[in-house]
Amino acid sequence: MAENFSYYVAILALIIIGVIAAKKIVSCLIKSIVILILAAAAAYIYFEYLQ
Repeated sequence: MAENFSYYVAILALIIIGVIAAKKIVSCLIKSIVILILAAAAAYIYFEYLQ
């Protein structure tokens, strides 16, 4: 159970850091691409390690 919690925390941190960086650094199109990449990474981690 603790292992799954650490993955959820890592995914949450990845999303938060990515959104903050996207807001401060990049334009709208690149922001969308970055968010899609982060979502894909989160989905990969979820399906690879949590199921």
